[in-house]
Amino acid sequence: MAPALARLQAAATSSRAETLLRAACAATSAAAALLLGLSAQTKTVLFVRKKAVPRDVEALWVLILAAAVASGYHAARLLLRRLYSGGGGNASCKAVAWISFLLDKGCAYVVFASSAAALQACFVALVGVQPLQWSKLCNIYTRFCVQGAFGMVCGLAAALGMAVLSAFSARDLFRLYSPPGRRPRRAQQTQQHQPLGLGSAATTSVITELQKA
Repeated sequence: MAPALARLQAAATSSRAETLLRAACAATSAAAALLLGLSAQTKTVLFVRKKAVPRDVEALWVLILAAAVASGYHAARLLLRRLYSGGGGNASCKAVAWISFLLDKGCAYVVFASSAAALQACFVALVGVQPLQWSKLCNIYTRFCVQGAFGMVCGLAAALGMAVLSAFSARDLFRLYSPPGRRPRRAQQTQQHQPLGLGSAATTSVITELQKA
């Protein structure tokens, strides 16, 4: 009974860690979208007032959209995790696990790729390209560049967290295909009545019963 209790406690701890990590990804993605989306600055250059906005750099605009969508996705996953109270068969569990794995992996790839592209574009704005006669724009629009840098740091942090989340999703997915004999009987019964990754109430109740025993 002790090994089964330890495994269930480890599963509950992993579930809480995944919830916290998903909340952090939603927060950092939202911060990246807001910082970049609101980073506008107006300057007078050669007696002409010019305004720098994220739409001037296509890579920044793509990162804003990707971060906003990723933030909404992870917030929706947290809401479903908290409100879900239904059950499902093994086929339903596998379908949910596959969808979760593909969406988590896709969010990680898109946010990381858009962050890398935006970082490259902003590096050009920071140092300029003399052969192409591209001047250093950050010497003029300093606040715009500083705020954009913080936004890209948040985007890269969100991409890193999403990569770890995709590892959680992959583990939960491939655990469904492990040999049934290698999983505890109580854990198998719990897993059949709870789609993976959508709540830990059943696991907590089982742990409480084993502790009372």
